[in-house]
Amino acid sequence: MNFFEIKSFLDEKAFKYESPYFISDDPIKIPHGFSKKEDIEISAFLTAVISWGNRKIIIKNAKTLMVLMDNSPHDFVINHIENDLNNLKNFVHRTFNSNDLCFFIKALNYIYKHQGGLEKVFNTNKKSKNLNKVIHDFRNIFFLLPHQIRTEKHIADPLKGSAAKRLNMFLRWMVRSSKKGVDFGIWKKISPSQLSCPLDVHTGKVARTLSILKRKQNDNIALMELDTILRKFDSKDPVKYDFALFGLGVYENFI
Repeated sequence: MNFFEIKSFLDEKAFKYESPYFISDDPIKIPHGFSKKEDIEISAFLTAVISWGNRKIIIKNAKTLMVLMDNSPHDFVINHIENDLNNLKNFVHRTFNSNDLCFFIKALNYIYKHQGGLEKVFNTNKKSKNLNKVIHDFRNIFFLLPHQIRTEKHIADPLKGSAAKRLNMFLRWMVRSSKKGVDFGIWKKISPSQLSCPLDVHTGKVARTLSILKRKQNDNIALMELDTILRKFDSKDPVKYDFALFGLGVYENFI
């Protein structure tokens, strides 16, 4: 397929898969259980952080995490006392353990009480083409409090070569329009044009099959390569193609 044929094909698939039915077996269903802005963004952030591996297990563990936070994540983050964190001591998702989780709660408490909340911490320069530096700066703020070094692996740094799939997915959820009932569009200071595709095994394989991605590793260099093409397809909303690439990989086995 040539450029225009690939674009037309992906436009069609993006339209198909960006639909409310997509939510039922995707981690985004967790923040869709809330209506308060802060509950949505905190539940989305924590869900995105543990979003690697089997999606059913991700959703199951994210639901468990919300229950442990009394299904009021913002209230828990703001008002928890040390004893409340004891209730989290048995939580684990792959290598993300209770020590990591307790630090994340404390870091979020600091961000909401002293940094103006998650949206404000993701400050952005409207002229920047992508959010690599924004994510890097957020990471520096997030780890200001004392923490175990091992916990840092759960927040990727694009400036150190990571594709930062989970944070880019979280940002897609927060920034893209809610018009089609999937993403939330509750953050207004970041332009959808600045978002990067959450590059994972599925989107990477499909992109390579379509020859819109050449690099073999799913790293930041590959992400920038893919972003360049997706922005040519749609400069205002390049990450809508995440639905196409992911849907083709997961639901149609297009590899």
